[in-house]
Amino acid sequence: MATTLRKPAPAVTTPAAGKPRTGVRKYWHLYAAISPFYLLFLCFGLIPVGFSLYVSLHRWDGLGSMEWAGLSQYQYLLSDSDFWTAVGNTLVIWALATFPMIFLAMVTAVMLNSAVRFKNLYRFAYFLPNVTSVVAIAIIFGSVFSTNFGLVNALLQAVGLDQVAWLNTPWGIKTAIATLMTWQWTGYNAIIFLAGLQTIPGELYEAARMDGAGPVQTFFRITLPMMRPVLLFVLVVSTVTGLQSFSEPQVLLQTTSNDSTFAGGPGHAGQTMVLYFFQQTFDNNDFGYGAAVAWGVFLVVVLFSIINWRLVQRRGED
Repeated sequence: MATTLRKPAPAVTTPAAGKPRTGVRKYWHLYAAISPFYLLFLCFGLIPVGFSLYVSLHRWDGLGSMEWAGLSQYQYLLSDSDFWTAVGNTLVIWALATFPMIFLAMVTAVMLNSAVRFKNLYRFAYFLPNVTSVVAIAIIFGSVFSTNFGLVNALLQAVGLDQVAWLNTPWGIKTAIATLMTWQWTGYNAIIFLAGLQTIPGELYEAARMDGAGPVQTFFRITLPMMRPVLLFVLVVSTVTGLQSFSEPQVLLQTTSNDSTFAGGPGHAGQTMVLYFFQQTFDNNDFGYGAAVAWGVFLVVVLFSIINWRLVQRRGED
């Protein structure tokens, strides 16, 4: 008997109760939960940054009316010898502080990674300088590097060497500031390196020992290549923080707004870029040029961060 095919019955549709909510309307409560961060970032981040760019195009003493200056302040910045002196001082201090700090932090991390007892105590002790007030640290280091009663000169005299006027000579000032920054950030970066060391599989070290590799070969052939991303992070962060040093020379050299001509110590040897920005803005009440200096500092920091990132990445590719 032949069978007949029947058409499927049409689907019964019912009117929708309402248009379904999508996007912001559907997840409004989630956006509301994270909105405080973005509102605060907008008020205290983006708006001040945009306003500083606007101020840099004007002459303004902070109280009176603004006068349009265009790019003239940036043109003066390029020819400002004091600004370029501050750039040179900052780069020298950064180099004197960053490379010894990274070396000491790596050595400290390796020792902490191999320690068996009191690991948490060692980590706390090495991290403590980073959470200590920079002002307090600078005051202590000012006493340590004092010419007549400082601990460093006392040690030099104990071994038969002459005293050094650390805070009155250009290289002494830079060395003192760099030593302070090294002491402050070594423990922090050691903890970062330690976290990276603990992610390296132990099987790699066991295979290296079975192949007869010594500790030095193991470090340069396994540890250092595996730590390259962490090293890149530490180097970039150290560049950003080091090139923005302000509290260290400000407190160590006891510069105040009442003595702007002495900013950075004798010969302005310790005048960093941010300290120069502070002097121009708050000592000279030149907010327009101070904003231009701030953007100059930003460009220098970005440039050297990119250079360091590219150097480490290129070595990683090689």
